[in-house]
Amino acid sequence: MPKLLKTFSGATALIVGGSKGIGKAVAGEFAKNGGNVCIIARDKKDLQKAADDISKLCINQRQTVLAISCDAADMKQIGKALADYVKKSGVPDYLLNFVGYAYPEYVRNLDFADFKKNMETNYFGQLAPILALLPYFLKEKKGHIVNCSSVVGFLGMMGYASYSPTKFAICGLTESLRHELKPHGIRCSILYPPDTDTPGFSRENQTKPVEVKIMSQGGGFMTPEQVARKLLHGIARKKFYILPGQSRLLWTIVRHFPRLSHAIMDAELKKAVRKKDRRTPLPD
Repeated sequence: MPKLLKTFSGATALIVGGSKGIGKAVAGEFAKNGGNVCIIARDKKDLQKAADDISKLCINQRQTVLAISCDAADMKQIGKALADYVKKSGVPDYLLNFVGYAYPEYVRNLDFADFKKNMETNYFGQLAPILALLPYFLKEKKGHIVNCSSVVGFLGMMGYASYSPTKFAICGLTESLRHELKPHGIRCSILYPPDTDTPGFSRENQTKPVEVKIMSQGGGFMTPEQVARKLLHGIARKKFYILPGQSRLLWTIVRHFPRLSHAIMDAELKKAVRKKDRRTPLPD
């Protein structure tokens, strides 16, 4: 295992979507390993609570924990916020993007607005901070960009027709950035978390099709802290693909045996439909 303290002590991470879930957990792990943190999110109350929690994890008095309220998908807002941040605090060593949400539903119940909102939040919410910070990284000839995709960012499944394409897009973006920015000294990584116990996951379950809930039962479930530790170890090892839990097995199957992955998914859906049909409806 790499020594995370040696890697991250004194370094600075700008974490977009850092007030909840995986983003907050990553900020906490970064602080526990001696790093400075700036978290960005829209809700000021959540931001302050997260900043207070993260500050308690710092291991020395030299560390800083900052919070910026901003809509990451708004290019003007995030551009101004990051320009102000760099002017005051300097160029960060890491940009980590965790903005995103899922609205799982049967595709027949979705409309164009659902697809558009998902893309605006999940894709542009990670793209805009990159575009805003990239000129500073290029000037410094250093930096590390980390984007958050999902298992359904490489393996589409029912119920996620509006969400999965946004996470595939994050994959394509990060692959392109890796290729273009490597000669400039800028590294990239992409995180593919499996189902994770976050506030967002709880909201997903409110609209998630029954078949998806059944299929997800055997897919593994991680805490945000487990995912965060896996991510930091991957960054320290200079990994591009970071695959916590069962996402590594699924990614390997999809990469090397795509027809098998479809056969497995189709079989799992058939079993889920049978289980759904056998369920006794609850009384009104």
